[in-house]
Amino acid sequence: MIPFLDLKAAYQALAKELDEAVLRASRSGWYIGGPEVEAFETAFAQYTHAQHCVGVGTGLDALILALRALDIGAGDEVIVPSHTFIATWLAVSAVGATPIPVEPKLGSYLITAQDIAPHISPRTKAIMPVHLYGLPADMPAICALAKQHGLYVVEDAAQAHGATFDGQRIGSHGDVVAWSFYPGKNLGALGDGGAVTTQNPTLAKRIRQLGNYGSAIKYYNEELGVNSRLDPIQAAVLAVKLKYLDAWNARRQAIAARYQSAFADLPIVLPSTLKGANPVWHLYVITTPQREALQQHLTQSGVQTLIHYPVPPHLQQAYQSLGMTNGQYPVAEQYAQQVLSLPIGPQMSDEEVAHTIEAVKNFY
Repeated sequence: MIPFLDLKAAYQALAKELDEAVLRASRSGWYIGGPEVEAFETAFAQYTHAQHCVGVGTGLDALILALRALDIGAGDEVIVPSHTFIATWLAVSAVGATPIPVEPKLGSYLITAQDIAPHISPRTKAIMPVHLYGLPADMPAICALAKQHGLYVVEDAAQAHGATFDGQRIGSHGDVVAWSFYPGKNLGALGDGGAVTTQNPTLAKRIRQLGNYGSAIKYYNEELGVNSRLDPIQAAVLAVKLKYLDAWNARRQAIAARYQSAFADLPIVLPSTLKGANPVWHLYVITTPQREALQQHLTQSGVQTLIHYPVPPHLQQAYQSLGMTNGQYPVAEQYAQQVLSLPIGPQMSDEEVAHTIEAVKNFY
């Protein structure tokens, strides 16, 4: 079976460096904050072309703390994609605001400024674009729209480590950019982790304070904060992996290019990219009404696939209180029924890629 993502192989590729980093962090005596976290924050800020990086506990925490730092809460609306991982919506709900779903155009997984504009209301306080599947959204256009209406831009970049738009790294466009280092991400830790990048020193300082019990000075709490800090051992691991991120992304791009070429004539919808976008292919997602049959065929052919995501946020039980109904967001619902993610891990061999291509073609 070709695994969807081989995390063990990713570890083995860097085992010596990772083991040394974990041991160094363990021996340091710094188990909260300290030099490992500071070094990674500096390196990741430089990598994303941001002025500031604040490590936090998870990607969801990164989104929540970003919204809190912008004083977004009850009575406010935040524009979100209708098709995304539910964490995007959960962050908005966690601060008491209301998620306002916007549909992408069918054939695209990303919302654009044109899609967003009709949904801006007097209660809108922020736009939360998601760089879904590692495909960067058109941030210059979204930021221009936000500026026109006096709105914040909080980017969900959990799947876009290393992506660029018009040559500019994702992580440096919006007011605040939230990252996840969940193990399966392009830049993944050996457990949970997250970060926020921003060009604004005031926001960075407040996010750090909010994630440290609302305290900038120990035992003096200026506001109601939480405990959400990047672990030093995970920071040490991420610093090692960051050195290889561009090479791993290049491998993903090469695999995606092979898929795009091989599947061009098949009756499936392939992922599209915007002009100026340089994706990092966190996932390679196709759309087909024959998903179940294709997935079963691929499993029998020794190719593991996954579905991202089988239930759209507006139909989740968690959001029943919003009163959204089946048929209200048809693009998100169609994607939930038809998307299928093929393996695209950077540790995939050429033979595994060829076998995956052959298996998909054989189905048709």
